[in-house]
Amino acid sequence: MNLNDALSPEDLAQLFAQRRDKSESHILWVCEEGEVHLDRLPAGMEEEEFEKRTPAMRVRLRAYHRGKGYVGKKAAADREFIGRVHQTLTEHWRVARSKPGVHYLDRYC
Repeated sequence: MNLNDALSPEDLAQLFAQRRDKSESHILWVCEEGEVHLDRLPAGMEEEEFEKRTPAMRVRLRAYHRGKGYVGKKAAADREFIGRVHQTLTEHWRVARSKPGVHYLDRYC
């Protein structure tokens, strides 16, 4: 799923639905090519460490901690939540793709 190819909210919901909320924390990020990733945050690893170990990262949101309902099928079915995440990624990608460094987003549009 790539932000350069008009990623839809439905595409994003599908990505969220593939993850399990209760078993692990996740981090949503975009690489320099515009690919959107929702990866497991290894136990005990801080978000900043994950960022340092991911040199292709261009944008990231704060971690979705396990058990909070931010990933999984229930989160994917929340159209308002997915819509806000989608809008945030889309708007910030326009700026971030042409600027160096990682753009950290801690609020949704």
